[in-house]
Amino acid sequence: MDKKRLVDRSIDYILDHYKENILIEDISDSLYISKFYFCRIFKEVTGESVYSFIKRLKVEQSAIDIKLKKKEKLSDIGLDYGYSSSNYSTVFKNLFHVSPTAFRELANSRTIKNPFDSKKVEQLKAFEDYQLFVQIKELPNYPVIFQRTLGNYVELKEKWANFIHQNEKLINSETILIEKFYMDPSTTTHPNNLCDLCISVTDSTEGITTISGGKFVVYSFKGYIHDIFRELQGLFSIWLPQSEFEMREQYGLTIYHEIDWIREYVEADFCIPIK
Repeated sequence: MDKKRLVDRSIDYILDHYKENILIEDISDSLYISKFYFCRIFKEVTGESVYSFIKRLKVEQSAIDIKLKKKEKLSDIGLDYGYSSSNYSTVFKNLFHVSPTAFRELANSRTIKNPFDSKKVEQLKAFEDYQLFVQIKELPNYPVIFQRTLGNYVELKEKWANFIHQNEKLINSETILIEKFYMDPSTTTHPNNLCDLCISVTDSTEGITTISGGKFVVYSFKGYIHDIFRELQGLFSIWLPQSEFEMREQYGLTIYHEIDWIREYVEADFCIPIK
């Protein structure tokens, strides 16, 4: 197995267990390789140490919980990720340069800085405005091939083009392009944003994995790529916390129905797994 596939499998393990007290040995043992070799190839492939990646993932995911669980005590959110109250505040502030309390105040605002344009502040709409475009659906399982990406979200257009070109023989009129994203760009402190580019395939295709279906909030979007951040943040930061639903898994899906790469225009569904 090549290094990237090993690291991809290690990240899958981390995503499944990051709320636990993960030891590096636990991950390397699951891959049947030595701890030292694993640490070396992880840093080589990602540019980040295993320990740093896990620590950052924990704190960034806790920041998502702060946005979504507006009434939950900050100390309880920290405990969910294995931190005592004082330690959580210190670790959070070291990463975000604000305290969890200050972060929650910012998260409750109807304005948000655009991480892709430092001069732009996005104005979010009211709950009722997003409600007009929201449906609750049962999505099917999607058999896919995927390419895991670690980098800045602005690079996804080029990565999509390369991924599609590499697999053009598998693409037909029934093919669905899906992004599985694990991180919120407004709360990510590192350029290594984690996202899987997925192409739907038949069950007989070699090397497939499955995106699990189930109950999802589905928000229909028609517009330009530069507006996706604002619309997703509104769905995520305004609509979801005020709704009756909770996020079921720590990822979201963007399912594309039409993409005009030249105009950077898309028609897509933003999908959040809920319970």
